[in-house]
Amino acid sequence: MRGSDVRRRPERLDRAGRQGTWDVLVIGGGASGLGCALASAERGYSTLLLEQADLSSGTSSRSTKLIHGGVRYLRQGNVGLVRQALAERGRLIRSAPHLVQRLAHLVPVFSQWERLFYGSGLKIYDLLAGSSSLGASSFLSRAETMTHFPVLKANGLKGSVQYYDAQFDDSRLAVSLARSVEHLGGLILTYVQVHAFLKDNDRLTGVVAQDLETDGEIRVRARVIINATGVFSDALRTLNHPSHRKQVLASQGTHIVLPLGRMSATRGLLIPKTRDGRVLFLLPWHGVLLAGTTDVAVSEAGLEPAPSRAEVEYILEHLAGYLEPAPSVSDCLSVFAGLRPLIQAKPGEGTANLSREHAVVVDPSGLVNLIGGKWTTFRLMGEDTVDQAARVGDLPPAATKDHLWLADCPRSSDENTSETFDALRVYGSERKKLEELCKDTPALALPLHPRLPYRMVQVIWAVREEYARTVEDVLSRRTRALILDASGSVEAAPAVARQMARELNKNAAWEADQVRAYEQLALNYRVDHLSD
Repeated sequence: MRGSDVRRRPERLDRAGRQGTWDVLVIGGGASGLGCALASAERGYSTLLLEQADLSSGTSSRSTKLIHGGVRYLRQGNVGLVRQALAERGRLIRSAPHLVQRLAHLVPVFSQWERLFYGSGLKIYDLLAGSSSLGASSFLSRAETMTHFPVLKANGLKGSVQYYDAQFDDSRLAVSLARSVEHLGGLILTYVQVHAFLKDNDRLTGVVAQDLETDGEIRVRARVIINATGVFSDALRTLNHPSHRKQVLASQGTHIVLPLGRMSATRGLLIPKTRDGRVLFLLPWHGVLLAGTTDVAVSEAGLEPAPSRAEVEYILEHLAGYLEPAPSVSDCLSVFAGLRPLIQAKPGEGTANLSREHAVVVDPSGLVNLIGGKWTTFRLMGEDTVDQAARVGDLPPAATKDHLWLADCPRSSDENTSETFDALRVYGSERKKLEELCKDTPALALPLHPRLPYRMVQVIWAVREEYARTVEDVLSRRTRALILDASGSVEAAPAVARQMARELNKNAAWEADQVRAYEQLALNYRVDHLSD
């Protein structure tokens, strides 16, 4: 091990301010920021990333868990975005087989016209993937379809069109990216909030930030600053220039989590058209089924968006049209919501038809802003942004790589990269270290909770090696316990807090505060506590 991140945090904070002038300072620890930081560090630029909360604590941990070209974007005619995304999908599945796996999807067909329409559209999707194809789409008979998705309504069903995309664990990819940045010499600091900019003749030269754990202040100098804060990017631009006009519209997407065993599904299901013109997914993931998503405009972005009962009912209503027996509220293991950062070209635009493309905008002060985008294209987003940042910061030219490098990518075939969920698979080349810890201390191999697939060893690894500072960090993002079973994760929280307290040298009062805070947070993930 590199040594406990807990004991190293003071020196890491000291390094951030004492470095002198960093080449690139990235603000934001989600998909956008981590993509930028990795692109910067790969080019040899000294790179610092500051995140006000935990890695991927906002939108980037609450996606539909798909790495995909976007069937909906193809229907909108956005062929360029689809082609780009499919190429990035190919890179990701090659570079992160421990985190990204192929998944077959079914589009149910109830008429000959639907078979031709969806079949031809998905053949175009195949062609756009080119050499990055994960498999050719095909028509499945009614019997084959029912074998893979037994709860699909049989009445009128002709069969389905099967196609392939990929799914992933978003928060685990974020951790992998952060550790890769540091392996390349960069520095990642979480729970550090930027609250002022430093300027010289109206040009940005650095930031003033607060360590939210100690309330200490640090000043950081940088040749160029990248704003990669997603739905919060307008707030940071306003901090830099009070007259900034809002450019990002936040759209809330809610998902519900259902038990997989009840559905017996071995494929994903795509409901091709909802009443508001969206598509709806029902996907097996980590031993559960994810169903979503919604599209609700949000006037003000927050770190913890709350799903509404109306959104849950919207999802269940559409599932009822396709599944028998239909799932109900009582079946939901958890519910979660994320906010998409959509580029709004003009005031008053709705969210459903706004593009998921990204844009890089440089403010007069030199602040480089990455806005829009999505997880699938994060690598490309980072490359585009750092290209601009290098020009703004007058950084020396550096060669870029046409692939994704991850420090924990499995190095040999004996490291488990199968499509069957295994709670240790996500650690890639590091999993053997966790297994060795369990051999040395057998108690670490004990499960966190009878209904959860995680072990105690993952708690101490999260603290020592993965920047975890709170019980929420561990149960929501280093493991995915909060999403898989909100109630079960609450029951596991005291044991997790106790283990973390030993690692962090905290007292009983800290443990109690952490458990209370987590219990309060988890209410937002329980359907029976949602408001209208």
